Amino acid sequence: MQIARTSRLILRQLSLEDAAFILVLLNSQGFVENIGDKGVRTLKDAKAYLQQGPLQSYVEHGFGLYAVVLAENGFSIGICGLLKRSTLDAVDLGYAFLPQYWGNGYAFEAAKAALEQGHALGIERIVALVSSDNLASKALLNKLGLTFEKVVQLEPSAPVVELFS
Repeated sequence: MQIARTSRLILRQLSLEDAAFILVLLNSQGFVENIGDKGVRTLKDAKAYLQQGPLQSYVEHGFGLYAVVLAENGFSIGICGLLKRSTLDAVDLGYAFLPQYWGNGYAFEAAKAALEQGHALGIERIVALVSSDNLASKALLNKLGLTFEKVVQLEPSAPVVELFS
């Protein structure tokens, strides 16, 4: 199901057919360094990640992470969307792209579309979490109009991250 379209991108719901793409994305160097190792090592793991994450979120919240695909050829290049974490009092903007697609403005386009979708759903407060050393994401969040609010730690064992709103 298509959620949003920009001039270059389509955001659509993820499905179990995206497992191979998710396996590659979640094990890419940028994902592991900036978001964390999700322990997804097989197609079975990727399907479980999809079922317990994005697919469950669509049912429970009416939104979630979406596949970001190139409009010209339908090729998946990343994920972007909104997350509702039990450890956070606001909805969280999340995104990750295959490294070969960084620096082309795709993350900005997709994130802007995801924010617009959230506002259309009536979500008043949307925040974003970012590692303090992820300068590219911080610049992107600023470009989207989000600004640094505070440092947070979602769980005792989790790293400290910066919250933008």
